[in-house]
Amino acid sequence: MSNIDFILTWVDGNDPLWQKEYQKYVGEKKINFAHYREYGTLRYWFRAVEKYAPWVRKIHFVTCGQIPAWMNTENQKLHLVSHSDYMPEQYLPTFSANPIELNLHRIKGLSEQFVYFNDDTFLAAPVSEDDFFLNGLPRDSLTLSALIPSVKDEVITYILFNDLLLINANFNKKSCMKNNLSKWFNMKYGRNIFKNLYYAPIGKFSGFVNPHLPNAFLKTTFEEVWAVEKEYLDKVSQHQFRTKEDVNQYLMRYWQLVTGKFIPRSNDIGVCYTIGVDDSAIEYTVKSKNRKLLCINDNPMLEDIEFSEKWLVNLLEKCFPEKSTFEKW
Repeated sequence: MSNIDFILTWVDGNDPLWQKEYQKYVGEKKINFAHYREYGTLRYWFRAVEKYAPWVRKIHFVTCGQIPAWMNTENQKLHLVSHSDYMPEQYLPTFSANPIELNLHRIKGLSEQFVYFNDDTFLAAPVSEDDFFLNGLPRDSLTLSALIPSVKDEVITYILFNDLLLINANFNKKSCMKNNLSKWFNMKYGRNIFKNLYYAPIGKFSGFVNPHLPNAFLKTTFEEVWAVEKEYLDKVSQHQFRTKEDVNQYLMRYWQLVTGKFIPRSNDIGVCYTIGVDDSAIEYTVKSKNRKLLCINDNPMLEDIEFSEKWLVNLLEKCFPEKSTFEKW
């Protein structure tokens, strides 16, 4: 029996009650709820998991208390988790993904080995346990990069900078590379190994390539980071909305990379596409199963949202027509 859990965080941004609650905390500020909209793809996430990863031990479905009407809450593999079930009271309510992610290790009954999914990341082909964990360690691709700000006031750039700041404050790059040389320069990375060679001489960590895909984590990694950076993480966890002072789940991923607590795998396991821009590529990936992991990134700038919603749901319905045991109807 597998010891690997999946965690899925989800919000129905179309819910008028949720929107009203959100607006209550931001006052008169106009909100673009397109960043939180639900495309109607959730049931297909569960169908894909049941089809492509039947070995998963438990799925922890994390929400602010929202439960889709169609969901079979009696499924033995499903664990419904409200934010208040695992997050300390002083962190609630929150409308930011960062506090939600940083506290995932507190979920009751969570396995030591788990894979974290955003609600726009899917399984696109059959996966094995070894795709995510091997010899008890997470599978990942370590590719160095450089964090280069390009959009003024883009909050995510500040968050990634803060992630790197804490990594550089706690680790010596030269020592990390020396301790796990075969993981820094591994042939599984393909051409990306040259990026690691290029950035290796830089004295500090300048950045990592961040594929927007499901990430494999050890629960003890979260516990270790909290033990070292409790004050910082506690501060971030009290932010109701995303801020430039935040860190995010990538801090935990970077921590695993620099400490060598991972097993190298190919960069080609997954791809990330944007709806309304890469529709043909999304369709090809889902139908051909040429990648195991797929991110279908939302596009808040879409003009014809209704068309994109119908197109995506129709595509997933054709590929996953059979109802899963996670559905009542």
